[in-house]
Amino acid sequence: MAAASNNGAKKRILTGVRPTGALHVGHYVGALHNWIELQDQYECYFLIADYQALGDHFHEIDLIRDSVLQVTLDWLAVGLDPEKSAFVIQSYVPEFAELAMLLSFITPLGMLERNPTLKGELNELDIEQRTVGFFNYPMSQVADILLPRADLVPVGDDQLPHIEMTREVARKFNRMFGEVFPESDSLIGRIPRLSGTDGQGKMSKSKGNVIMLSDDADTVTKKVRAMFTDPNRIRADIPGKVEGNPVFEYHDAFNPNTTQVDDFKSRYREGTVGDVEVKMALAEALNNLLDPIREKRAYYEANMNLVEEAIMSGVSRMRVVAEETMTQVREAMRISSYTTNWK
Repeated sequence: MAAASNNGAKKRILTGVRPTGALHVGHYVGALHNWIELQDQYECYFLIADYQALGDHFHEIDLIRDSVLQVTLDWLAVGLDPEKSAFVIQSYVPEFAELAMLLSFITPLGMLERNPTLKGELNELDIEQRTVGFFNYPMSQVADILLPRADLVPVGDDQLPHIEMTREVARKFNRMFGEVFPESDSLIGRIPRLSGTDGQGKMSKSKGNVIMLSDDADTVTKKVRAMFTDPNRIRADIPGKVEGNPVFEYHDAFNPNTTQVDDFKSRYREGTVGDVEVKMALAEALNNLLDPIREKRAYYEANMNLVEEAIMSGVSRMRVVAEETMTQVREAMRISSYTTNWK
């Protein structure tokens, strides 16, 4: 897909995360690795959606506040560059909330009710957590994408319904009020989802099955040694199963030595290599990846003024775009300058 729009300018990307904890290696292969490459080709806006985190963490404000910092540090540590892209805290740009409210007035309730991702998430919440704000967070996501008039949105498979909803809302607005918004397309990462270290679903800090980007080398090695493998393989000389084995899933994701990985797979199936050897090679590959990330993170932790500058610079850039968009929206909807003809 071309990185330039029809007028020759770089295409615009919006993507981001909810700040509910520091980032882990699943975020790296599922999103961050892709974002690092995209920032050289596109005009990128990386959003920390703190308003949306309130949806199911409204009772954990301290967690959200700390996570905004941790996410920013992780972004800088992996190589996202605030000079190439804009880091944006959602609550620092009031136009996000304004646009979400205006778009909600033209969005049928049934569009939200049909969203399979939202339905699944609601089913996982206790009754007191099923708030109006949580039910309406897809509208906030729509506004996140449309406020910068994003051409592309890097997402996982589970977020595709949100992208389609955004396209539907954009089409309806343009049909009612005139062309303001593009119909954003999705970009899928090279590894949509990484299993937890226990092989049970996706990584979750609450389940203890994660390897954090900020984990030290000893912690990474300890977590890898404890990873689940083939439960039927009780000795190294018993042929094992590679498919569905999280250790090999991680080798495929993180070990650049594909010759070694292929050799391990062959020997594992034959029963001529032990779990310990395979796991220690994985721990080495992960630590080789994480060593420079840890070093950069420590640098920014010691220079917090640079972290603040990264955020405030990105917010300033986003505010310019946001004001342009909202001027067009208000004029198209004729909800500005009421007093112009009063004299």
